[in-house]
Amino acid sequence: MPTASEVIAKINDRAEEAGVRMRLHAAEIDGTRRIGVDEHTPVVTASVFKVPIALELARQAAEGGLDLGERITVPPGHPTPSPYGLATFRHEITMSWYDLAILMIGISDNVATDLILARVGKEMTEKSLRRLGFENTTVPQDCGEVLGSIGEDLGISYEDDERLLAELPMERIAALRALRPEHTCATTAEEITRLLTLIWRDEAAAPTACADVRRWMELQVWPHRLRSGFPDDGIRVSGKTGTLPSVRNEVGVVEYPDGGRYAVGIFTNAVDGRSRVPERDAFIGFAAAQAVEWLRLPEAGSE
Repeated sequence: MPTASEVIAKINDRAEEAGVRMRLHAAEIDGTRRIGVDEHTPVVTASVFKVPIALELARQAAEGGLDLGERITVPPGHPTPSPYGLATFRHEITMSWYDLAILMIGISDNVATDLILARVGKEMTEKSLRRLGFENTTVPQDCGEVLGSIGEDLGISYEDDERLLAELPMERIAALRALRPEHTCATTAEEITRLLTLIWRDEAAAPTACADVRRWMELQVWPHRLRSGFPDDGIRVSGKTGTLPSVRNEVGVVEYPDGGRYAVGIFTNAVDGRSRVPERDAFIGFAAAQAVEWLRLPEAGSE
């Protein structure tokens, strides 16, 4: 049977082929087995930061601070850009906070995210993370602020053709504040899997709140990253992607028919700013599958 070092070497070899650098952590939710690569190094979350926002929304609702069924009318023209969802709507729409959370997690809707974060508050989100023991997971910005900083740093609108970013020298991309953990929303691979573990064990908030977050993550539509590593229809994959120039991330939970549950966090930085590189998306599924398969070996253990 392969050792953890051998599994990590295999994953690193594929990462080099795909042109990415990786941070990874995978853990049994109902056990003690772990495997990681630079799992305590702070990383940029990109849209992965929507998971703690979702948890804070669900927590406040479970504690009576807000009603997930309250209706909100969203007019067109919100200043936060987003390639999906509310930013593309021509007419105003009325929906509940619960529905906005589905858009935030399911299709990574940036407008829905910023509406929710404005409602629950950055400060309260941060307080909840500290109360749960997370020192490196932080949400100091909303989507509009993250994307706005890219425009400020480059002197262009982030809504401009993505080909412009792909043509920029990597030195300019790497210097973006949005790609530096100390200046934006951040976590570590270990902390995010620990947060997912708490959610799946009903320990991050009230059981009803944790159930809501699990449901929202189960509804994520993207199959090209984490889910690509687990094509068996009997395996449930609940996740949240994150994407910025040169960054592809996904975190989630993989659940097997035999009851095995595994939290996974994979964060990658590419050697260039190209946005359409399918092998880099597929690498996340490959790395997750290798890590989880090792965790499922009868003789696997921490190393």
